[in-house]
Amino acid sequence: MDKTININLGGTLFQVDEEAYRILKDYLQAINSRFRGVQGAAETIEDIESRIAEIFLSQRGIAGVITKENVEAMISIIGKPEDFDNDLEEQAAPVYTNVRKRMYRNPDDMIISGVCGGLGAYLNTDPVIFRILFVLFTLFFGTGFFIYLALWISLPPANNDIRKREMYGDAYNSAISRERRTTATSSIGNTSYNAGYYNRTGVSNAFNEIFGAVGRVCFIILRIFMIAIGIFFVLTGFLFILGFLMIFVFKYPGAFSTDAFDVNFVYFPDFLNYIVNPSVAPWIIALATIAFILPMLAFIYWGVKMIFWFRAKDGIYSLAALVLWVMSFAALSLILFNEGISFAEAGRTVSDAEFDKVPSTLYIKANRKLSDRNYERELALKEEDYIVYINENRKELYITPYLNINNSGNQAASMNITRRSSGRSNIDARKRADELEYTYRMIGDTLFLDEYFMIPSGRKWSADNVGINLYVPEGTKIKFDNGSEKLLHKHNNDRDWDLTPGRHTKGITLLMTEDGAEPVENDSPVIK
Repeated sequence: MDKTININLGGTLFQVDEEAYRILKDYLQAINSRFRGVQGAAETIEDIESRIAEIFLSQRGIAGVITKENVEAMISIIGKPEDFDNDLEEQAAPVYTNVRKRMYRNPDDMIISGVCGGLGAYLNTDPVIFRILFVLFTLFFGTGFFIYLALWISLPPANNDIRKREMYGDAYNSAISRERRTTATSSIGNTSYNAGYYNRTGVSNAFNEIFGAVGRVCFIILRIFMIAIGIFFVLTGFLFILGFLMIFVFKYPGAFSTDAFDVNFVYFPDFLNYIVNPSVAPWIIALATIAFILPMLAFIYWGVKMIFWFRAKDGIYSLAALVLWVMSFAALSLILFNEGISFAEAGRTVSDAEFDKVPSTLYIKANRKLSDRNYERELALKEEDYIVYINENRKELYITPYLNINNSGNQAASMNITRRSSGRSNIDARKRADELEYTYRMIGDTLFLDEYFMIPSGRKWSADNVGINLYVPEGTKIKFDNGSEKLLHKHNNDRDWDLTPGRHTKGITLLMTEDGAEPVENDSPVIK
Protein backbone atom coordinates (compact mmCIF):
# COMPACT_ATOMS: atom_id res chain seq x y z
CA MET A 1 0.00 0.00 0.00
CA ASP A 2 1.25 3.49 -0.87
CA LYS A 3 2.41 5.78 1.92
CA THR A 4 -0.16 8.35 3.12
CA ILE A 5 0.47 11.76 4.68
CA ASN A 6 -1.86 13.68 7.01
CA ILE A 7 -2.41 17.36 6.17
CA ASN A 8 -4.71 20.09 7.47
CA LEU A 9 -6.66 22.19 4.98
CA GLY A 10 -9.27 24.74 6.08
CA GLY A 11 -9.46 23.18 9.53
CA THR A 12 -10.10 19.67 8.17
CA LEU A 13 -7.65 16.78 8.41
CA PHE A 14 -7.07 14.76 5.21
CA GLN A 15 -5.09 11.66 4.36
CA VAL A 16 -3.19 12.18 1.08
CA ASP A 17 -1.15 9.57 -0.76
CA GLU A 18 2.47 10.42 -1.45
CA GLU A 19 2.13 11.32 -5.14
CA ALA A 20 -0.98 13.43 -4.54
CA TYR A 21 0.79 15.22 -1.66
CA ARG A 22 3.70 16.14 -3.94
CA ILE A 23 1.38 17.63 -6.59
CA LEU A 24 -0.70 19.48 -3.97
CA LYS A 25 2.42 20.86 -2.28
CA ASP A 26 3.79 22.20 -5.57
CA TYR A 27 0.40 23.72 -6.37
CA LEU A 28 0.11 25.57 -3.03
CA GLN A 29 3.69 26.79 -3.26
CA ALA A 30 3.03 28.16 -6.74
CA ILE A 31 -0.04 30.01 -5.48
CA ASN A 32 1.94 31.44 -2.53
CA SER A 33 4.55 32.69 -4.98
CA ARG A 34 1.89 34.34 -7.15
CA PHE A 35 0.33 36.25 -4.24
CA ARG A 36 3.62 37.15 -2.48
CA GLY A 37 3.66 40.87 -1.72
CA VAL A 38 0.02 41.40 -2.71
CA GLN A 39 -2.25 43.14 -0.25
CA GLY A 40 -4.65 40.69 1.41
CA ALA A 41 -2.69 37.67 0.15
CA ALA A 42 -3.11 35.74 3.42
CA GLU A 43 -6.92 36.00 3.32
CA THR A 44 -6.97 35.01 -0.36
CA ILE A 45 -4.78 31.95 0.21
CA GLU A 46 -6.92 30.98 3.19
CA ASP A 47 -10.05 31.19 1.01
CA ILE A 48 -8.37 29.02 -1.62
CA GLU A 49 -7.42 26.39 0.97
CA SER A 50 -10.99 26.37 2.30
CA ARG A 51 -12.26 25.86 -1.21
CA ILE A 52 -9.81 22.98 -1.73
CA ALA A 53 -11.03 21.38 1.49
CA GLU A 54 -14.66 21.61 0.31
CA ILE A 55 -13.80 19.98 -3.00
CA PHE A 56 -11.88 17.14 -1.30
CA LEU A 57 -14.77 16.55 1.09
CA SER A 58 -17.22 16.31 -1.82
CA GLN A 59 -14.93 13.89 -3.65
CA ARG A 60 -13.74 11.49 -0.97
CA GLY A 61 -15.26 12.34 2.39
CA ILE A 62 -13.35 12.83 5.64
CA ALA A 63 -12.36 9.15 5.94
CA GLY A 64 -11.20 8.82 2.34
CA VAL A 65 -7.66 9.00 0.99
CA ILE A 66 -6.97 11.83 -1.43
CA THR A 67 -5.37 10.51 -4.62
CA LYS A 68 -3.61 12.06 -7.58
CA GLU A 69 -6.90 12.04 -9.54
CA ASN A 70 -8.63 14.01 -6.76
CA VAL A 71 -5.91 16.66 -6.79
CA GLU A 72 -6.01 16.97 -10.59
CA ALA A 73 -9.80 17.28 -10.51
CA MET A 74 -9.52 20.01 -7.86
CA ILE A 75 -7.01 21.95 -9.99
CA SER A 76 -9.33 21.75 -13.00
CA ILE A 77 -12.11 23.30 -10.89
CA ILE A 78 -10.14 26.07 -9.14
CA GLY A 79 -7.68 26.73 -11.94
CA LYS A 80 -3.95 26.57 -12.48
CA PRO A 81 -1.65 28.99 -10.64
CA GLU A 82 -1.18 31.09 -13.78
CA ASP A 83 -4.96 31.59 -13.97
CA PHE A 84 -4.72 33.74 -10.83
CA ASP A 85 -2.85 36.42 -12.78
CA ASN A 86 -6.20 37.88 -13.78
CA ASP A 87 -7.14 38.25 -10.11
CA LEU A 88 -3.89 40.06 -9.41
CA GLU A 89 -4.62 42.44 -12.27
CA GLU A 90 -8.14 43.03 -10.95
CA GLN A 91 -6.76 43.89 -7.51
CA ALA A 92 -4.34 46.35 -9.08
CA ALA A 93 -7.10 47.99 -11.15
CA PRO A 94 -10.45 47.20 -9.53
CA VAL A 95 -12.53 49.70 -11.56
CA TYR A 96 -13.27 49.29 -15.26
CA THR A 97 -14.67 52.40 -16.87
CA ASN A 98 -14.40 51.52 -20.57
CA VAL A 99 -16.07 48.12 -20.74
CA ARG A 100 -18.36 47.53 -23.73
CA LYS A 101 -21.48 45.81 -22.50
CA ARG A 102 -22.73 42.74 -24.28
CA MET A 103 -25.74 40.53 -23.77
CA TYR A 104 -25.28 36.99 -22.43
CA ARG A 105 -27.32 34.41 -20.59
CA ASN A 106 -26.66 34.70 -16.87
CA PRO A 107 -25.91 31.32 -15.23
CA ASP A 108 -25.80 33.02 -11.77
CA ASP A 109 -29.46 34.05 -11.97
CA MET A 110 -31.25 31.33 -13.86
CA ILE A 111 -34.70 29.77 -13.78
CA ILE A 112 -34.60 27.90 -17.11
CA SER A 113 -31.68 29.11 -19.20
CA GLY A 114 -30.60 32.49 -17.76
CA VAL A 115 -32.10 34.65 -20.53
CA CYS A 116 -34.01 36.93 -18.15
CA GLY A 117 -31.05 37.03 -15.77
CA GLY A 118 -28.86 38.14 -18.66
CA LEU A 119 -31.32 40.83 -19.74
CA GLY A 120 -31.51 42.10 -16.16
CA ALA A 121 -27.74 42.27 -15.81
CA TYR A 122 -27.32 43.92 -19.23
CA LEU A 123 -30.00 46.57 -18.52
CA ASN A 124 -29.25 46.78 -14.78
CA THR A 125 -32.87 45.80 -14.05
CA ASP A 126 -34.48 43.16 -11.89
CA PRO A 127 -34.88 40.00 -14.08
CA VAL A 128 -38.28 39.32 -12.48
CA ILE A 129 -39.74 42.09 -14.66
CA PHE A 130 -38.63 40.31 -17.82
CA ARG A 131 -39.91 36.97 -16.53
CA ILE A 132 -43.37 38.48 -16.00
CA LEU A 133 -43.28 40.06 -19.48
CA PHE A 134 -42.33 36.77 -21.14
CA VAL A 135 -45.21 35.02 -19.38
CA LEU A 136 -47.69 37.71 -20.44
CA PHE A 137 -46.51 37.71 -24.07
CA THR A 138 -46.66 33.91 -24.15
CA LEU A 139 -50.40 34.17 -23.53
CA PHE A 140 -50.71 36.06 -26.85
CA PHE A 141 -50.29 33.34 -29.50
CA GLY A 142 -47.08 32.07 -27.86
CA THR A 143 -45.08 35.16 -28.88
CA GLY A 144 -43.14 35.29 -25.64
CA PHE A 145 -42.22 31.62 -25.87
CA PHE A 146 -40.74 31.95 -29.35
CA ILE A 147 -38.83 35.14 -28.45
CA TYR A 148 -37.44 33.41 -25.36
CA LEU A 149 -36.48 30.34 -27.40
CA ALA A 150 -34.72 32.52 -29.99
CA LEU A 151 -32.74 34.32 -27.27
CA TRP A 152 -31.88 31.01 -25.61
CA ILE A 153 -30.42 29.71 -28.88
CA SER A 154 -28.64 32.92 -29.91
CA LEU A 155 -27.17 34.15 -26.59
CA PRO A 156 -24.07 32.41 -25.18
CA PRO A 157 -23.76 31.92 -21.41
CA ALA A 158 -21.61 34.25 -19.30
CA ASN A 159 -19.53 31.38 -17.99
CA ASN A 160 -16.23 33.20 -17.37
CA ASP A 161 -14.97 36.45 -15.89
CA ILE A 162 -14.50 38.19 -19.24
CA ARG A 163 -18.08 37.55 -20.34
CA LYS A 164 -19.44 38.54 -16.94
CA ARG A 165 -17.51 41.80 -17.09
CA GLU A 166 -18.95 42.46 -20.56
CA MET A 167 -22.46 41.53 -19.38
CA TYR A 168 -22.44 43.81 -16.29
CA GLY A 169 -20.22 46.52 -17.78
CA ASP A 170 -18.87 49.16 -15.38
CA ALA A 171 -20.96 47.72 -12.57
CA TYR A 172 -18.93 44.56 -12.55
CA ASN A 173 -17.68 43.97 -9.01
CA SER A 174 -14.01 43.08 -9.29
CA ALA A 175 -13.92 42.16 -5.58
CA ILE A 176 -16.05 39.01 -6.11
CA SER A 177 -13.90 36.24 -4.73
CA ARG A 178 -12.86 33.24 -6.81
CA GLU A 179 -14.69 31.12 -4.27
CA ARG A 180 -17.99 32.71 -5.20
CA ARG A 181 -17.40 32.65 -8.96
CA THR A 182 -16.31 29.01 -9.11
CA THR A 183 -19.36 27.89 -7.12
CA ALA A 184 -21.81 29.71 -9.38
CA THR A 185 -24.27 27.12 -10.62
CA SER A 186 -25.41 26.60 -14.17
CA SER A 187 -27.97 23.85 -13.71
CA ILE A 188 -31.50 24.32 -15.00
CA GLY A 189 -33.99 25.29 -12.33
CA ASN A 190 -31.52 26.83 -9.88
CA THR A 191 -32.48 30.34 -8.73
CA SER A 192 -29.23 31.47 -7.10
CA TYR A 193 -28.12 34.98 -8.05
CA ASN A 194 -25.65 37.65 -7.09
CA ALA A 195 -27.76 40.29 -5.38
CA GLY A 196 -24.92 42.80 -5.47
CA TYR A 197 -25.72 43.85 -9.03
CA TYR A 198 -29.25 45.09 -8.38
CA ASN A 199 -31.56 45.62 -5.41
CA ARG A 200 -34.45 43.18 -5.06
CA THR A 201 -37.56 43.98 -3.01
CA GLY A 202 -39.63 41.56 -0.99
CA VAL A 203 -42.31 41.41 -3.70
CA SER A 204 -39.63 40.77 -6.32
CA ASN A 205 -38.20 37.96 -4.21
CA ALA A 206 -41.65 36.44 -3.85
CA PHE A 207 -42.18 36.50 -7.63
CA ASN A 208 -38.73 35.04 -8.14
CA GLU A 209 -39.51 32.19 -5.76
CA ILE A 210 -42.74 31.53 -7.66
CA PHE A 211 -40.92 31.51 -10.98
CA GLY A 212 -38.28 29.25 -9.44
CA ALA A 213 -40.94 26.76 -8.34
CA VAL A 214 -42.63 26.89 -11.76
CA GLY A 215 -39.23 26.47 -13.40
CA ARG A 216 -38.54 23.36 -11.35
CA VAL A 217 -41.93 21.91 -12.30
CA CYS A 218 -41.27 22.70 -15.97
CA PHE A 219 -37.87 21.09 -15.66
CA ILE A 220 -39.44 17.90 -14.29
CA ILE A 221 -41.98 17.85 -17.13
CA LEU A 222 -39.21 18.49 -19.63
CA ARG A 223 -37.14 15.63 -18.20
CA ILE A 224 -40.11 13.25 -18.42
CA PHE A 225 -40.69 14.31 -22.03
CA MET A 226 -36.99 13.93 -22.89
CA ILE A 227 -36.87 10.49 -21.25
CA ALA A 228 -39.86 9.40 -23.35
CA ILE A 229 -38.22 10.75 -26.53
CA GLY A 230 -34.94 9.09 -25.52
CA ILE A 231 -36.62 5.73 -25.04
CA PHE A 232 -38.27 6.11 -28.47
CA PHE A 233 -34.90 6.93 -30.07
CA VAL A 234 -33.20 3.95 -28.43
CA LEU A 235 -35.94 1.49 -29.39
CA THR A 236 -36.15 2.85 -32.95
CA GLY A 237 -32.41 2.63 -33.53
CA PHE A 238 -32.15 -0.81 -31.96
CA LEU A 239 -35.09 -2.30 -33.89
CA PHE A 240 -33.93 -0.90 -37.22
CA ILE A 241 -30.41 -2.24 -36.70
CA LEU A 242 -31.81 -5.61 -35.61
CA GLY A 243 -34.10 -5.76 -38.64
CA PHE A 244 -31.26 -4.79 -40.98
CA LEU A 245 -28.97 -7.48 -39.59
CA MET A 246 -31.62 -10.20 -39.61
CA ILE A 247 -32.75 -9.50 -43.19
CA PHE A 248 -29.51 -8.62 -44.94
CA VAL A 249 -26.91 -10.47 -42.85
CA PHE A 250 -28.57 -13.51 -41.27
CA LYS A 251 -31.21 -13.83 -44.04
CA TYR A 252 -33.89 -14.80 -41.59
CA PRO A 253 -37.16 -14.39 -43.53
CA GLY A 254 -39.34 -15.69 -40.72
CA ALA A 255 -38.79 -12.56 -38.67
CA PHE A 256 -40.41 -10.23 -41.18
CA SER A 257 -43.28 -10.63 -43.61
CA THR A 258 -42.40 -9.76 -47.20
CA ASP A 259 -46.00 -9.79 -48.34
CA ALA A 260 -46.45 -6.14 -47.40
CA PHE A 261 -43.76 -5.07 -49.86
CA ASP A 262 -44.57 -7.39 -52.77
CA VAL A 263 -40.84 -8.01 -52.95
CA ASN A 264 -38.74 -10.79 -51.47
CA PHE A 265 -35.92 -8.76 -49.88
CA VAL A 266 -34.24 -11.72 -48.25
CA TYR A 267 -31.91 -12.52 -51.10
CA PHE A 268 -31.44 -9.04 -52.50
CA PRO A 269 -27.73 -8.84 -51.50
CA ASP A 270 -27.15 -12.05 -53.48
CA PHE A 271 -29.06 -10.66 -56.47
CA LEU A 272 -27.00 -7.45 -56.29
CA ASN A 273 -24.04 -9.20 -57.91
CA TYR A 274 -26.17 -9.68 -61.04
CA ILE A 275 -27.39 -6.07 -61.18
CA VAL A 276 -24.11 -4.18 -60.82
CA ASN A 277 -20.49 -4.90 -61.57
CA PRO A 278 -19.49 -7.75 -59.20
CA SER A 279 -16.37 -5.84 -58.14
CA VAL A 280 -18.57 -2.91 -57.04
CA ALA A 281 -21.20 -4.95 -55.18
CA PRO A 282 -19.18 -5.38 -51.94
CA TRP A 283 -18.55 -1.62 -51.84
CA ILE A 284 -22.25 -0.90 -52.28
CA ILE A 285 -23.14 -3.26 -49.44
CA ALA A 286 -20.43 -1.84 -47.14
CA LEU A 287 -21.27 1.80 -47.87
CA ALA A 288 -25.02 1.17 -47.58
CA THR A 289 -24.43 -0.52 -44.22
CA ILE A 290 -22.44 2.46 -42.93
CA ALA A 291 -24.96 4.97 -44.30
CA PHE A 292 -27.79 3.10 -42.55
CA ILE A 293 -26.15 1.96 -39.31
CA LEU A 294 -24.48 5.26 -38.31
CA PRO A 295 -27.73 7.27 -38.06
CA MET A 296 -29.31 4.45 -36.07
CA LEU A 297 -26.33 4.39 -33.67
CA ALA A 298 -26.64 8.17 -33.36
CA PHE A 299 -30.33 7.70 -32.48
CA ILE A 300 -29.39 5.23 -29.75
CA TYR A 301 -26.62 7.48 -28.37
CA TRP A 302 -28.83 10.59 -28.33
CA GLY A 303 -31.59 8.59 -26.69
CA VAL A 304 -29.24 7.40 -23.94
CA LYS A 305 -28.07 10.98 -23.36
CA MET A 306 -31.68 12.16 -23.10
CA ILE A 307 -32.57 9.40 -20.66
CA PHE A 308 -29.59 9.73 -18.31
CA TRP A 309 -28.95 13.49 -18.89
CA PHE A 310 -25.19 13.39 -18.98
CA ARG A 311 -22.61 15.51 -20.69
CA ALA A 312 -19.73 14.02 -22.60
CA LYS A 313 -16.86 15.46 -24.58
CA ASP A 314 -18.07 13.75 -27.73
CA GLY A 315 -17.74 16.62 -30.17
CA ILE A 316 -14.75 15.20 -32.01
CA TYR A 317 -16.34 11.75 -32.21
CA SER A 318 -19.66 13.14 -33.42
CA LEU A 319 -17.87 15.21 -36.05
CA ALA A 320 -15.83 12.19 -37.18
CA ALA A 321 -18.99 10.07 -37.42
CA LEU A 322 -20.76 12.80 -39.40
CA VAL A 323 -17.83 13.12 -41.81
CA LEU A 324 -17.73 9.33 -42.24
CA TRP A 325 -21.47 9.21 -42.91
CA VAL A 326 -21.32 12.07 -45.45
CA MET A 327 -18.37 10.45 -47.24
CA SER A 328 -20.10 7.04 -47.29
CA PHE A 329 -23.37 8.49 -48.54
CA ALA A 330 -21.60 10.54 -51.21
CA ALA A 331 -19.54 7.56 -52.38
CA LEU A 332 -22.63 5.32 -52.41
CA SER A 333 -24.59 7.90 -54.40
CA LEU A 334 -21.76 8.24 -56.91
CA ILE A 335 -21.48 4.46 -57.40
CA LEU A 336 -25.24 3.99 -57.73
CA PHE A 337 -25.47 6.86 -60.19
CA ASN A 338 -22.69 5.39 -62.29
CA GLU A 339 -24.33 1.94 -62.23
CA GLY A 340 -27.79 3.39 -62.76
CA ILE A 341 -26.76 4.90 -66.08
CA SER A 342 -27.02 1.40 -67.55
CA PHE A 343 -30.81 1.61 -66.89
CA ALA A 344 -31.20 5.06 -68.45
CA GLU A 345 -32.93 4.00 -71.67
CA ALA A 346 -35.43 1.22 -72.49
CA GLY A 347 -35.56 -0.70 -75.74
CA ARG A 348 -37.39 -3.65 -77.23
CA THR A 349 -37.38 -6.01 -80.18
CA VAL A 350 -40.40 -7.88 -81.58
CA SER A 351 -40.45 -11.15 -83.53
CA ASP A 352 -43.66 -12.38 -85.22
CA ALA A 353 -44.80 -15.87 -86.22
CA GLU A 354 -47.99 -16.96 -88.00
CA PHE A 355 -49.40 -20.49 -87.68
CA ASP A 356 -49.88 -22.44 -90.89
CA LYS A 357 -52.86 -24.30 -89.45
CA VAL A 358 -55.44 -23.01 -87.00
CA PRO A 359 -56.45 -25.87 -84.66
CA SER A 360 -59.85 -25.89 -82.99
CA THR A 361 -58.08 -26.81 -79.77
CA LEU A 362 -54.60 -25.46 -79.16
CA TYR A 363 -52.50 -27.31 -76.63
CA ILE A 364 -49.77 -25.42 -74.82
CA LYS A 365 -47.01 -27.35 -73.09
CA ALA A 366 -43.71 -26.49 -71.44
CA ASN A 367 -40.60 -26.74 -73.61
CA ARG A 368 -37.55 -25.99 -71.44
CA LYS A 369 -38.62 -26.46 -67.83
CA LEU A 370 -37.43 -24.67 -64.70
CA SER A 371 -37.37 -27.98 -62.86
CA ASP A 372 -34.44 -29.01 -65.06
CA ARG A 373 -32.41 -26.04 -63.73
CA ASN A 374 -30.87 -26.44 -60.31
CA TYR A 375 -31.47 -22.92 -59.05
CA GLU A 376 -30.93 -22.11 -55.38
CA ARG A 377 -32.64 -18.76 -54.84
CA GLU A 378 -35.46 -16.69 -56.22
CA LEU A 379 -36.60 -13.11 -56.06
CA ALA A 380 -40.27 -12.47 -56.86
CA LEU A 381 -42.14 -9.31 -57.83
CA LYS A 382 -45.50 -10.84 -57.11
CA GLU A 383 -47.70 -8.09 -58.44
CA GLU A 384 -46.07 -8.33 -61.87
CA ASP A 385 -45.71 -12.13 -61.97
CA TYR A 386 -42.01 -11.52 -62.46
CA ILE A 387 -39.77 -14.10 -60.81
CA VAL A 388 -35.99 -14.28 -61.05
CA TYR A 389 -34.37 -17.65 -60.32
CA ILE A 390 -30.68 -17.58 -59.38
CA ASN A 391 -28.26 -20.40 -60.10
CA GLU A 392 -25.22 -19.55 -57.97
CA ASN A 393 -23.09 -22.43 -59.22
CA ARG A 394 -23.43 -21.55 -62.91
CA LYS A 395 -23.91 -17.79 -62.30
CA GLU A 396 -27.08 -17.82 -64.40
CA LEU A 397 -30.44 -16.08 -64.12
CA TYR A 398 -33.73 -17.62 -65.25
CA ILE A 399 -36.71 -15.28 -65.49
CA THR A 400 -40.36 -16.13 -66.09
CA PRO A 401 -41.96 -14.62 -69.22
CA TYR A 402 -45.65 -13.79 -69.33
CA LEU A 403 -48.30 -14.96 -71.79
CA ASN A 404 -51.35 -13.01 -72.94
CA ILE A 405 -54.17 -14.66 -74.93
CA ASN A 406 -55.95 -12.33 -77.39
CA ASN A 407 -58.73 -12.54 -79.96
CA SER A 408 -57.17 -12.37 -83.43
CA GLY A 409 -60.32 -10.79 -84.90
CA ASN A 410 -60.19 -13.13 -87.89
CA GLN A 411 -59.69 -16.80 -88.69
CA ALA A 412 -55.86 -16.64 -88.49
CA ALA A 413 -53.65 -17.57 -85.54
CA SER A 414 -50.33 -15.94 -84.77
CA MET A 415 -48.02 -14.90 -81.98
CA ASN A 416 -45.32 -12.35 -81.32
CA ILE A 417 -42.54 -12.32 -78.77
CA THR A 418 -41.52 -8.94 -77.34
CA ARG A 419 -38.12 -8.76 -75.67
CA ARG A 420 -37.44 -5.72 -73.47
CA SER A 421 -34.28 -4.51 -71.76
CA SER A 422 -32.48 -1.37 -70.53
CA GLY A 423 -29.17 0.21 -71.45
CA ARG A 424 -27.12 3.40 -71.54
CA SER A 425 -28.80 4.29 -74.86
CA ASN A 426 -31.76 3.09 -76.87
CA ILE A 427 -29.45 1.26 -79.26
CA ASP A 428 -27.68 -0.44 -76.35
CA ALA A 429 -31.03 -1.40 -74.80
CA ARG A 430 -32.32 -2.95 -78.04
CA LYS A 431 -29.08 -4.86 -78.44
CA ARG A 432 -29.44 -6.27 -74.92
CA ALA A 433 -33.07 -7.15 -75.59
CA ASP A 434 -32.16 -9.02 -78.76
CA GLU A 435 -29.62 -11.10 -76.78
CA LEU A 436 -32.26 -12.58 -74.44
CA GLU A 437 -32.46 -16.34 -74.95
CA TYR A 438 -36.02 -17.63 -75.40
CA THR A 439 -37.25 -20.44 -77.69
CA TYR A 440 -40.56 -21.98 -78.76
CA ARG A 441 -41.76 -24.53 -81.34
CA MET A 442 -45.06 -25.52 -82.93
CA ILE A 443 -45.73 -29.19 -83.66
CA GLY A 444 -49.16 -29.95 -85.04
CA ASP A 445 -51.76 -28.53 -82.69
CA THR A 446 -49.31 -28.18 -79.79
CA LEU A 447 -47.32 -25.04 -78.97
CA PHE A 448 -44.23 -25.67 -76.85
CA LEU A 449 -43.11 -22.59 -74.83
CA ASP A 450 -40.08 -22.25 -72.56
CA GLU A 451 -40.96 -21.72 -68.93
CA TYR A 452 -38.16 -19.18 -68.63
CA PHE A 453 -35.80 -16.99 -70.60
CA MET A 454 -32.09 -16.53 -69.93
CA ILE A 455 -29.70 -13.59 -69.88
CA PRO A 456 -26.46 -14.25 -71.78
CA SER A 457 -23.72 -15.51 -69.50
CA GLY A 458 -21.58 -12.69 -68.10
CA ARG A 459 -24.11 -9.92 -68.75
CA LYS A 460 -25.81 -8.02 -65.92
CA TRP A 461 -29.55 -8.00 -65.33
CA SER A 462 -31.07 -4.93 -67.03
CA ALA A 463 -34.75 -5.05 -66.10
CA ASP A 464 -35.13 -7.68 -68.83
CA ASN A 465 -38.53 -8.98 -69.78
CA VAL A 466 -40.11 -11.26 -72.38
CA GLY A 467 -43.79 -11.06 -73.27
CA ILE A 468 -45.64 -13.60 -75.43
CA ASN A 469 -48.83 -12.41 -77.15
CA LEU A 470 -50.91 -15.24 -78.64
CA TYR A 471 -53.72 -14.39 -81.09
CA VAL A 472 -56.37 -17.06 -81.87
CA PRO A 473 -59.82 -16.92 -83.53
CA GLU A 474 -63.06 -16.80 -81.60
CA GLY A 475 -64.25 -20.28 -80.57
CA THR A 476 -60.74 -21.71 -80.19
CA LYS A 477 -60.00 -23.66 -77.03
CA ILE A 478 -56.58 -23.33 -75.40
CA LYS A 479 -55.57 -26.08 -73.01
CA PHE A 480 -52.57 -25.82 -70.67
CA ASP A 481 -50.86 -28.64 -68.83
CA ASN A 482 -49.95 -28.23 -65.17
CA GLY A 483 -46.49 -26.89 -66.06
CA SER A 484 -47.28 -24.33 -68.74
CA GLU A 485 -50.19 -22.68 -66.91
CA LYS A 486 -47.72 -20.66 -64.82
CA LEU A 487 -46.93 -18.64 -67.96
CA LEU A 488 -50.38 -17.06 -67.94
CA HIS A 489 -50.48 -13.46 -66.83
CA LYS A 490 -52.86 -13.15 -63.86
CA HIS A 491 -54.26 -9.87 -65.20
CA ASN A 492 -54.81 -11.05 -68.78
CA ASN A 493 -56.84 -8.48 -70.75
CA ASP A 494 -57.94 -6.78 -67.50
CA ARG A 495 -59.51 -10.04 -66.28
CA ASP A 496 -58.41 -11.57 -62.97
CA TRP A 497 -58.27 -15.35 -63.28
CA ASP A 498 -58.14 -17.75 -60.38
CA LEU A 499 -54.91 -19.61 -61.09
CA THR A 500 -54.56 -21.09 -57.60
CA PRO A 501 -52.33 -24.21 -57.76
CA GLY A 502 -54.43 -27.35 -57.47
CA ARG A 503 -57.74 -25.70 -58.41
CA HIS A 504 -57.46 -26.99 -61.96
CA THR A 505 -56.31 -30.57 -61.49
CA LYS A 506 -56.06 -31.29 -65.22
CA GLY A 507 -54.66 -27.97 -66.21
CA ILE A 508 -56.43 -24.81 -67.32
CA THR A 509 -58.75 -24.61 -70.33
CA LEU A 510 -59.60 -21.28 -71.93
CA LEU A 511 -62.21 -20.49 -74.57
CA MET A 512 -61.73 -17.52 -76.86
CA THR A 513 -64.94 -15.48 -76.93
CA GLU A 514 -65.83 -12.16 -78.48
CA ASP A 515 -64.83 -10.46 -75.24
CA GLY A 516 -61.59 -12.38 -74.86
CA ALA A 517 -60.37 -15.62 -73.32
CA GLU A 518 -62.44 -17.04 -70.48
CA PRO A 519 -61.72 -20.03 -68.21
CA VAL A 520 -64.06 -22.97 -68.78
CA GLU A 521 -64.96 -25.96 -66.67
CA ASN A 522 -66.76 -28.98 -68.17
CA ASP A 523 -66.76 -27.15 -71.52
CA SER A 524 -68.91 -24.33 -70.04
CA PRO A 525 -67.56 -20.77 -69.88
CA VAL A 526 -67.13 -19.55 -66.32
CA ILE A 527 -66.02 -15.98 -65.69
CA LYS A 528 -64.52 -15.39 -62.25
